[in-house]
Amino acid sequence: MSEQIYNVGIYCRLSNDDERDGESVSIENQKLLLQNYVKQKGWNEIDVYIDDGYSGTNFNRPAIKRLIEDAKSKRINVILVKDLSRFGRNYIEFGQYTDYLFPSIGCRFIALNNGIDTINDNGSTDIMCFLNIFNEFYSRDTSKKVKAVKAACAENGKFMGTYPAYGYKRDPLDKHHLIIDNETAPIVQRIFSMRASGMGFRSIAEILNSDNILCPGVLYYQRKNKKDPRNVSHKWTDNTVKNIIRNEVYIGNMVQGKSGTLSYKSRKLIKKPKDEWIRVTGTHDAIISNELWKMVSEIDENKIRKRNSSDNVKSIFTGLIYCADCGFKMRNHIEKFKYKDGRNGRYSAFICNNYARSGKNACTIHLIYESVLIKLVSENIKANAELVEHNTKNIIQQIYKLKCKELNTQFTIYEQEISNSKSRLLELEQLIENLYVDKCNGFISNTIFQSLISKYEKEYSEKTTSISKLENSLALKENKYNDDIYISQIIENYLYAEKLDESILFELVDRIEVGQSQIIDGQKYCDVKIYYRFENKLKATI
Repeated sequence: MSEQIYNVGIYCRLSNDDERDGESVSIENQKLLLQNYVKQKGWNEIDVYIDDGYSGTNFNRPAIKRLIEDAKSKRINVILVKDLSRFGRNYIEFGQYTDYLFPSIGCRFIALNNGIDTINDNGSTDIMCFLNIFNEFYSRDTSKKVKAVKAACAENGKFMGTYPAYGYKRDPLDKHHLIIDNETAPIVQRIFSMRASGMGFRSIAEILNSDNILCPGVLYYQRKNKKDPRNVSHKWTDNTVKNIIRNEVYIGNMVQGKSGTLSYKSRKLIKKPKDEWIRVTGTHDAIISNELWKMVSEIDENKIRKRNSSDNVKSIFTGLIYCADCGFKMRNHIEKFKYKDGRNGRYSAFICNNYARSGKNACTIHLIYESVLIKLVSENIKANAELVEHNTKNIIQQIYKLKCKELNTQFTIYEQEISNSKSRLLELEQLIENLYVDKCNGFISNTIFQSLISKYEKEYSEKTTSISKLENSLALKENKYNDDIYISQIIENYLYAEKLDESILFELVDRIEVGQSQIIDGQKYCDVKIYYRFENKLKATI
């Protein structure tokens, strides 16, 4: 009988979820160990299969797939691994290969360090199932620990993501802290400004592409000096812009834990409900102001969309005009006509959408022409801007007084909590000191000492963290004053504006309500109310 020829496939794996015991589990060390064993046995080394950076909790790995295919095609008849955990940590899938597939195709399986060899009938394979269970338990336990550590870091405001948001980069001194990227931050500011002017996500993307601005993914690989391997659009898209617009990172807040895996065996990400997100404020420098963020957020909430009119000319007032009687948004209505010389003309007007859909039983027409709106709004904005110019200091003082009045109660609460916490810290320091003295003098047992010291130290740590958070919150409240000064500044900016446009409207105006026109003493009157975004803060002065 001819001697059995053994053609060996050597398999090595290393990933972040495995315990990296220095060189003992490195890829090169695994490979060298197994190759020496093959030489000692006088077998044929056919190929080495390596999965570096892949988890063992599933078998969806490129090298393991190639290994299995080679075993099925009889290219190899021995699979050699350092230990069972290198091959995999999924008990069920592992068993399907070692108990069913390999025996059926006549492939021998050897786990060197575990003493497992499926050709031997020495009972070694009997313990293989138990070892596999322990390996899976290890993966599950490791997964829990890693998730707990990441969650704790996220709750402390540390950046735990892989790639910083566009406009930021990692702090060279602390990889868990973000600092502003001076190259891309102006692009972020431009995106928010364009959105505040009423532009849609797609329109913003088109402008960025036309200006040859690199999108986040392309810029990332360019900076890494690597070729972009992704099979995706390498241009700005509406979704890319939308993700930037809706990311709180740009006002200095860290929001993490938005998604997670179903289990430690699955890498598929699922979205988590908002109440499970980890949100920490004031973790890094903001790129945009809180006022601009609120303005853009309100545009999203109100679902303001600039739709083309019948002749493809957009109105700057679309989405801002409301019927004063029924509350419905008003529809842009176009009237076309011809001049005597044959030229085409148009009137742009707004009518109640409730009336347009359901007739006079629902509401009345509330007709107002866009030219009239432009004149009324322009004059009102200019009047308020002139007031700011001639009385800037007084207005800012009044804004500050109003804001201080609103925040005074919150300041008092924060300051009282900080004071109480600091007093408690002093008490805990004294209690801990007395506890050590009592232990040294033999007044208390070691068991009682350990119990009390653990309790006091835990409370001390919690109070210290609480004080830090309260002081950050207090600082953020105080910074609101700068946002209020911004209100007077932006109105003043439009004092000499030559033409009313979308940017002015969306930065200043929240809504415009139009009443039904009436004829009084032969004159037509229409009640128009302009509600500014800052009306609550300026109502005492304008």
